[in-house]
Amino acid sequence: MFLELHLLQNFAPSNLNRDDTGAPKECTFGGHRRARISSQCLKRAVRLRFAQLLPDLERALRTKRAVLEVIVPGLERRGHAPEAARRVAERALGAVSLKLDEQARTQYLLFLAQSELEALVETCHRHFNLLAEEPAQSGQQTKKTARAGVPDQVRARVEVLLDGGKAADLALFGRMLADLPAANIDAAAQVAHAISTHRVSPEFDYYTAIDDLNPKEQLGAGMIGLVEFNSACYYRYANLDLEQLRANLKGDGALARRSAEGFLRASLEAVPSGKQHGSAAQNPPSFVMAVVRGAGLWSLANAFLDPVVAAQGSDLISKSIERLAAHWNGLVRMYGADSIAAAWFASIDGRELAGLGQPLRRVDDLIARSLAAVKFSARG
Repeated sequence: MFLELHLLQNFAPSNLNRDDTGAPKECTFGGHRRARISSQCLKRAVRLRFAQLLPDLERALRTKRAVLEVIVPGLERRGHAPEAARRVAERALGAVSLKLDEQARTQYLLFLAQSELEALVETCHRHFNLLAEEPAQSGQQTKKTARAGVPDQVRARVEVLLDGGKAADLALFGRMLADLPAANIDAAAQVAHAISTHRVSPEFDYYTAIDDLNPKEQLGAGMIGLVEFNSACYYRYANLDLEQLRANLKGDGALARRSAEGFLRASLEAVPSGKQHGSAAQNPPSFVMAVVRGAGLWSLANAFLDPVVAAQGSDLISKSIERLAAHWNGLVRMYGADSIAAAWFASIDGRELAGLGQPLRRVDDLIARSLAAVKFSARG
């Protein structure tokens, strides 16, 4: 069973997600230039908001600094010396081909559950003397020699404990460990790039800053610059595979339910943080639609192949809502609604939509009905 989320969100002038030149990200869609917020940016914002909704032990950390920031301090609290603790942590990770650089950082970001990190600390502590022994070898250590230098029982223990740890955000967004494929986790959630429902042209802000200590006789600014920004009504789409979510959480139905609710709430409340101190584009979605279905996922992005144009007496949000509803109805006519268990929407203007009916009064009602429509039992 799947849970889909369709949002229309209009942001005031801002630069929420920048490219390598500092300009707001864009794309071409339907042959027209559109504003874009990357799926990575949106997932980051959702994950940060999600972190406020669930306790630490049910979440994960994405970091290269697990050794010095988590494992070594954990071993120090158990009475081990810092240098020896660092050496032991390095060998434990090397046992599964996760090498460290000179600053004790992993070669790439690791997405690890809090419980996995705690288990790593405990494993290093239990096998401290074995791991502290320097292996007999010559030349630069490779991933192969790092693995070979660790006792089999320790390596096996480290491999087993990297199982996702029932971390909710890890279950939602998945992970890939290139050097340890057995620890890879398929994401339960898919998140699309947000694209504007209309054409967008870049705009520029020429700014100046005055030096407060400038002599009165010295005229001119202490700094000048140029930044790009835009304003756009975005269509956002995401879906959640509830069976995959349960599987990633080891069949824990209660945690799967909390994770799904957290994902819904975080998706509605999260806003990218790019340049917000200079724009304060804190605009919640104006339209939210949730769909529970058994199969046949539908993004409604193609509703906006032909860019929406605001007309006199009708704004971009209202026109975008109409276009989205019309496209939904077209898909239902063409493919049928047999796989759709239910669909609800909430809208800023509160009007009825053909094919969708009356809106719910609050997004809380939409979330409650969505969760009530699916099963989160351990057996699914």
